[in-house]
Amino acid sequence: MMSREDKEFVKEITPQATDYSQWYIDVILKTQLVDYSPVKGCMVIRPYGFGLWENMQQGLDRRIKDTGHKNAYFPLFIPESLLQKEAEHVEGFAPEVAWVTHGGNEKLAERLVVRPTSETIICEMYSRWIQSWRDLPVLINQWCNVVRWEKVTRPFLRTSEFLWQEGHTAHRNEQEAEEETLKMLEVYRDFVENDLAVPVVKGRKTDNEKFAGALRTYCIEALMSDGKALQAGTSHNLGEHFAKVFDISYLDSDGSLKYVWQTSWGVSTRLVGAIIMVHGDDRGLVLPPKVAPVQVILVPIAPKKVRDEVLAKTGEVYAKLKAEGIRIEMDDREEYSPGWKFNEWEMKGVPLRLEIGPRDLENGQAVLARRDNGEKETVALDDLAARVRSMLEEIQDNMLKKARRFREENTSRTDDYEEFKRIIEEKRGFVISRWCGDPACEQAIKEETKATIRCIPFDTEGLPGKCLHCGSESDKLVYFARAY
Repeated sequence: MMSREDKEFVKEITPQATDYSQWYIDVILKTQLVDYSPVKGCMVIRPYGFGLWENMQQGLDRRIKDTGHKNAYFPLFIPESLLQKEAEHVEGFAPEVAWVTHGGNEKLAERLVVRPTSETIICEMYSRWIQSWRDLPVLINQWCNVVRWEKVTRPFLRTSEFLWQEGHTAHRNEQEAEEETLKMLEVYRDFVENDLAVPVVKGRKTDNEKFAGALRTYCIEALMSDGKALQAGTSHNLGEHFAKVFDISYLDSDGSLKYVWQTSWGVSTRLVGAIIMVHGDDRGLVLPPKVAPVQVILVPIAPKKVRDEVLAKTGEVYAKLKAEGIRIEMDDREEYSPGWKFNEWEMKGVPLRLEIGPRDLENGQAVLARRDNGEKETVALDDLAARVRSMLEEIQDNMLKKARRFREENTSRTDDYEEFKRIIEEKRGFVISRWCGDPACEQAIKEETKATIRCIPFDTEGLPGKCLHCGSESDKLVYFARAY
C-alpha cells in the first residue's frame, strides 16, 4: 500500500491573477476534463468532462423536446455544390472549411466539406420533404460534431472539432419564424442561467456580427471572471434567403406557391468553458449541482482499527443517497489520506463533500462541506438525504447570485470615448454605451480598442442620445466588451 508520501499530492494550480490563461489550462487538464489529442486543435473529452457534457445535454434536450422539436441526424459530409449555392454563407465559412478530396486512393469527382454547420444539407432535404402548408412547421434538432479549421485554439472555447446541437426549422411566414427564433433564445437563457448558473444578457447581433446568410441573429452573452465576454448561444432568423436558394417552396392553403421562412439555433461545448471561467477559482473547478458529474463525494475517515465499521456505515449511506437519485461517489481508496482526497475533489469542483468518521458514527451524524463557499455543517444521519437535497439547491442558487453580483460589479455605463477606452483596457467587463448603427463606427471602435458590440439588448432601443464614437444621433444602447 502506498503512503501519502509515495503519491504526489494535488498539484498547485496557477492563480488566476498570475496568468489567467495558464490557470484555465491547469484546471481543465488536472481535473481530467480533457486532454490534448495528436490532431492539432482537437481535444479528447475525458469521462469526467463528458459526464458534465452529458448532464448539460440532457437538461437542454428536455427543453428542446418540450417545445415540440424532434431529434434527427444528417450526414457529416456535404457536397461542395451544396455549400456553393449560397454565396454569403460559403464566404463566411470558407476560411474554416475542411475538405475531403479522396476516398481511399481515388480522387473524388466532387469535393466534400466536413460539416462546419448543416444549413445547406438540411435545406436540400427540406426541399424534398416540404410540399404543402400541411407539412409545416418542420421542427428538427440534431446533436452532432462539427469541424471548423481554427488557427488559434483553446479546449472547449475554440477547437477545430467540437460538439453541439443545431436546430433547423421551417415555417409558413415571417411571424412564425420570428416567434420560433426568440422562443429558442429564451430556452437557451433559461437553460444557461438555471442549470449552469451563468447569468446572460439577451439581445440582437449587429449586421457585422450576425450569422452568414441570416436575416437577423439573436444571442445570449455571458461575462467571464477575467472580464471578457463569451457568446453563449445564438438563434438566427434566416428569412426566406436559404429557401429561395434551395427552392424550399410549398403550396399554401390559398393555392399560392410560397417560400418557407427558416430558423437555425445552436449551443456547443463552449458552454463547458463558460462554467469553468464563471465559477472556477484558484483551487480549481466549482461545478453547479444540476450538471455536475458527481454531486456528492463521500469520504470515509477510517483509521485501521475501525475501518470495517466505518466502511459498513458509509456503504449504507452511499446506497441510500444513490437510491434517492443523487449523483454520489465514495472515495474509499486506502492509499490516499483524507486531506489529499479533500483537495482532489475540491479541485474537481464537486458541489458537496460528505465526511463520516468514527466520532460521527458514535454521534449518528455526518459532516457536509460546500465547495461554493467552504462552509461546513453537521447533520444527523436520519436527516441526511433531505439536507443534501436542500443544500444542493442552495449551492445552485448561490452560484447564480454570486455570478450576477460579479456581472453587475463589472458592468459600466459611459458615453465618453476616452473613459470607454480606459475601462476596456484597465477594468474590462461589459460597457453599456450608445452606438449610431453605422458599421464603420463599429469597426473603428473594434480596431482602436479590441472591443466588439456583443449585443443590442431588447429593452434599450428607442432611447435618444449621442454615439460613443462619432457623436451623431443614436437611439441604441449596446453592450461592448472584449471577447473570446
